Amino acid sequence: METAAIYLVAAFAAGGLALLVKLPPLVGFLITGFGLHAAGVEEMPGLQTLADLGVTLLLFGIGLKLDVRSLLKARVWLTSLAHMAFSVLLGLAVLLAVAPFGFALLADADLAEMAIVALALSFSSTVFVVKVLDERRDNQTLYGRIAIGVLIMQDIIAVVVLTVSKGKVPSPWALALVLLVPGAWLARKIWDRIDSVELSALFGLMMALVPGYVLFDLVGLKGDLGALIIGALLAGHRRAGELARLLLTGKEVLLIAFFVSIGLTGTPTWEALGLAALLVLLIPVKAVAFFALLRLMRLRYRTATLASLALGNYSEFALIVATVVAATGAVSEDWVVVLALAVALSFLVSAVLNRVAPGLEAWVSRRLPAQDSASLSPEDRPIDLGDADALVLGMGRVGQATVEQLHAVHGRRAVGVEHDSHRAAQLRERGFDVVEADATDVDFWARVKRSGRVELVVLAMPFHGENLLVLDLLRKKGFTGRVAAIAQRNEELDELRSRGADAVFNLYAGAGVNLADHAVESASAPD
Repeated sequence: METAAIYLVAAFAAGGLALLVKLPPLVGFLITGFGLHAAGVEEMPGLQTLADLGVTLLLFGIGLKLDVRSLLKARVWLTSLAHMAFSVLLGLAVLLAVAPFGFALLADADLAEMAIVALALSFSSTVFVVKVLDERRDNQTLYGRIAIGVLIMQDIIAVVVLTVSKGKVPSPWALALVLLVPGAWLARKIWDRIDSVELSALFGLMMALVPGYVLFDLVGLKGDLGALIIGALLAGHRRAGELARLLLTGKEVLLIAFFVSIGLTGTPTWEALGLAALLVLLIPVKAVAFFALLRLMRLRYRTATLASLALGNYSEFALIVATVVAATGAVSEDWVVVLALAVALSFLVSAVLNRVAPGLEAWVSRRLPAQDSASLSPEDRPIDLGDADALVLGMGRVGQATVEQLHAVHGRRAVGVEHDSHRAAQLRERGFDVVEADATDVDFWARVKRSGRVELVVLAMPFHGENLLVLDLLRKKGFTGRVAAIAQRNEELDELRSRGADAVFNLYAGAGVNLADHAVESASAPD
């Protein structure tokens, strides 16, 4: 317990310090691992098991939200393969170019060893990217779906790489995994009969670990990939989203163990730090290559930029490859430390870039030629708002009630705006007028302004930071209509007012009906 206490205190302190300097806590958790290893603190018993469990639940949660059809699109599979080929060639070229400059590890390495290292660095981190998307609530945006699709393609390739690295093929029993398809039908029927929250969470854990991780591992396949596949087989269930939310807190806590474990792989040397820093310089090139490929797929600058920044990092899989291959003698064990440092530093660089992603996206869009909407992919073309005179951002329960009240009582032509494609489709089936769009998209608000019809915007998104960001965008774009917003605390109400909201409403003081009334009163008031 003493060791566990040391780990908890160190992780909490480093994570808090990272937040203090405006970095994601995971950067602090990585530093915790390196610091504890350098201080000679023994590894906490069961840490790796906790880390594996966190990654397994993460991939299971991705599967629960996955539309398998998205993997069949060229912008996913072709981008993945082309980028991987480019990354391997680039990494190999850089390692060969710097080999004569005094790095002992490179001086002793042959071409095959360098190629293995370059391949390990061609993957992006599933854990990091999904964390970024989760924090932004962007999993179901177009760029989020593309990023996750690329990661899944990389995970599939990872299975092949690990199989070859271990020098053995999966068990013939792997073919029997096809029985999981009818098995998932049975699991859904059982799930329908579970009313208890506790049993629902236990059901999710059992499905991720038993037919997911354990079963796939037994037949020689990657266990966490199995959890993702099981999640995908259950994705169409009406309670899939609810289960993903139930497992969220546990997954977040367990992933702390994953990030700490990366830092425990070895003690950094100056040579290892130098090589790792050199490899991290390739991160911008990796992101630019993703951008170029996604632009060839006829995507907007915004979509291509945000997806590229999310994918611009190295993967924890690099450590797995290095460890497995080092056990065979094909690469030096010293590469494990170098790659651990490169992965950790790439997370740091990527965290900073993704924090300023909206600004970078706007900078890119201003400097590149204007895009013809007819040349874009149909899913990424400008949205026609029709004759809407009111927009409701965020179509949760409050947003839905607001739209209905604006229609029925106030005669407004209100359109809902929802960035989650699945929810937007469901609401359209129920008769709501909803467009799928990202409210933080500068281009979207430029189109709102050009339409000249929208007089009222209601910010009904559940996260205060998103409402503030959109409010700032509206004012910067010169929107002259009225803005009403919800908040949960009095200090949030004050902040919205200070940023220019015309009407603010406490979420707990009433429902969307009252919000609609409040918003219309504001819109009707004289300037």
